[in-house]
Amino acid sequence: MAARLLEVYLDLLSQPCRAIHILLGCTNIPHTVRTVALRKGENRTPEFTKLNPMQKVPVMVDNGFVLTESDAIMKYLATRYDVPQHWYPRQPERRARVDEYTAWHHTNTRPHAARVFLLEVLVPQQTGSPVDEGRLVRALSQLEETLDRLEAMFLRRQPFLCGDDITVADLLAVCELMQPEMSGRDVLQQRPALQRWRSRVQAAVGEAFHRAHAVLYAVRDRRAAKL
Repeated sequence: MAARLLEVYLDLLSQPCRAIHILLGCTNIPHTVRTVALRKGENRTPEFTKLNPMQKVPVMVDNGFVLTESDAIMKYLATRYDVPQHWYPRQPERRARVDEYTAWHHTNTRPHAARVFLLEVLVPQQTGSPVDEGRLVRALSQLEETLDRLEAMFLRRQPFLCGDDITVADLLAVCELMQPEMSGRDVLQQRPALQRWRSRVQAAVGEAFHRAHAVLYAVRDRRAAKL
């Protein structure tokens, strides 16, 4: 029987792509990474558009089965392949906790952390205009409200967002909250409980975390050198 062919199309400057990259690195699922450089417009080529008409990463192709959206991809991988159950638990209540966070993530952690990155890094880079400080202050305030809820609703007094073990929810969240680091901003600097959570996530995934974030760190360091 021929081996399964799993391909993932990623740009590691993308938060959800990094989450998938870490999951694959931790679970040792055989795969091939196809890099799609968003900054070069490679997501708009005819070949990539056939895979994903929305022209977005990530995309997964597993033996001809094409899937988009990071949440769906990570849960598929954790279900389809022989990986430790803690990533996406089979027990209904524990799985529901992961689903609860990931549903909340897409209208809270993701857009609010991403907005800080967009205002502080992407918009000035693309337009050559200075940072709109007023809009940035409002975005940071909104992110602080989200972090309050992240601590109170999900982390509480447990080690990880959904319980005692790391799950795909932690990967999605931590990669999103790392994105403002591209400008040198640590959004968890004044939040010791979330800092400890981030350290636990990093310890749990080991070198996979640093491999996924190497491009982000390089961009951050180049920006710092220009200041």
